[in-house]
Amino acid sequence: MNGICYKNTKTTIPGWVNNLHDSQSLGYAYETDTHFVHFYGRNTGLNVISVGLTAIQGKSGTLLDWVTNTFGASDIQPLKLKIGETINGIWRPALYIFEDIKNAIQINEFEKRSSEQALRILIEKLDEIFLYIEPDVNGLKAYSHKLRELLILTCTEIENQWVTLFKNNGITPSGRSFTTQDYVKLLPFTSYDNFEVEFKNYNLVKFIPFLGWNTAAPTQSLSWYDAYNKVKHDRHHSFSLATLENVMLAISACIIVHCVKFGPFDLFHENKALSSLFNQHFNLYMIDSKPDMAYVPKIELPSDTRQDLLIYDCY
Repeated sequence: MNGICYKNTKTTIPGWVNNLHDSQSLGYAYETDTHFVHFYGRNTGLNVISVGLTAIQGKSGTLLDWVTNTFGASDIQPLKLKIGETINGIWRPALYIFEDIKNAIQINEFEKRSSEQALRILIEKLDEIFLYIEPDVNGLKAYSHKLRELLILTCTEIENQWVTLFKNNGITPSGRSFTTQDYVKLLPFTSYDNFEVEFKNYNLVKFIPFLGWNTAAPTQSLSWYDAYNKVKHDRHHSFSLATLENVMLAISACIIVHCVKFGPFDLFHENKALSSLFNQHFNLYMIDSKPDMAYVPKIELPSDTRQDLLIYDCY
């Protein structure tokens, strides 16, 4: 069973405010044997689907007619995945509560804690560097042995996450070992390039570290990763690429890879050292996201469910 996604342009639910579509501008819908189902979703932040704002109505006519007449649906697209379908190890909008995320994408608790510890160490090392180098227009070009070390550590952690993701899904390398020719194949599934990281304590542009990553140049199209390869294998000629900017891009990429693999919300909400560090330094957003790739939950309606248009509590 596949569904559709669209933009909401009006709200007609009895007893509800008539401008709900302003803050919940995305819609997702499908049909059961007896009802049409609609989920509201945000188009800001991490584009959470508001499962608590689920509208249902007994079926009459077509699903397309229902979403058009009831929610003013525009830009209607089919969903890529079936309703209730998820991909192991890849978080997408709709999944919010940790137990739902854990069960849906098969999170290994040990892997998650190990990833959190590694990410905490990397951010702490960057935090220490900020005591000596200010990340302004001039400071971003600074390079040093400490920055080279941190760039190598960060990119090694990212590679480790990618390899684990492949192995957990039974995917083997195209050659003797995994390379960027394999890693870049993750992009259509992970939407890494739709994530933006903001260093909120500094007056900097936000970083979109996977922007422009492509199969034609899977290493060179990631400037920070290309720099990592060069400073690791040829420090003598490439030392100047171990810059603060490349390190910040790599840290941003590591945050994104972690969040896609385990879900982002623990970084915002858990009362832990990593969350404290993350909230001190970063904001994370989805940009130009693809609503048609969202995970849309499948709900089971009791046989005596009302037929009129109403908000249905899924919890």
